[in-house]
Amino acid sequence: MSGNPVHRSILAVDLENSTGAFRTNPIKEALRSQIYGQLKEAMARTGIDDRWCDPFEDRGDGVLALFQPVDELPKTYLLSRLVPRLARQLADYNEALPAAERLSRSMRLRAVVHAGEIHQDENGPFGEAIDLACRLLDAPKLKKCLRMSSAPLVLVVSEDIYWGIVKHGYDGICPAEYRPDVRVSVAARRRQGFVHVPEISAAIESRPMAIA
Repeated sequence: MSGNPVHRSILAVDLENSTGAFRTNPIKEALRSQIYGQLKEAMARTGIDDRWCDPFEDRGDGVLALFQPVDELPKTYLLSRLVPRLARQLADYNEALPAAERLSRSMRLRAVVHAGEIHQDENGPFGEAIDLACRLLDAPKLKKCLRMSSAPLVLVVSEDIYWGIVKHGYDGICPAEYRPDVRVSVAARRRQGFVHVPEISAAIESRPMAIA
């Protein structure tokens, strides 16, 4: 391993109630496949090229995606395009399920967006930036937010993303829709997360990649 880190934008998602009584192993297998498929479809439909993303990292009942710092993919697009598209797809998927299968096969996700320096070794990526993203994703308050919502997806962003991206309202992002509801501790520092529940609106397709 080189001692030098590389910069990545970080997106991770995690399935709600993955260990529920109705989630048999075959159903878990199908849902894992769905999560990967839905994320890849959302990327394709919003013009995010596979070349800009490292190979997905498996998280059992979730996925970690690391996006390379290319001009064609501002961090803005993860919030304004990719996450809303994924939420729309999840809503459509759940709505299409037969009533008898909704309890066992419906999907609701927690998601996190952060960015920072990471390391890679033969076992995968690691570092404080990933630790923070995972801690935000697993925060009890974020889990509670999803439980209390009827939405198929809730998002938390790090304070770095909030102050660097969300605050400025790039690409139609509304800062007022992000609430400072999550606090976690990483590396002996208290960190804040801002929670957003994407509105389920018309599907967001690929748009020209003008730099924000």
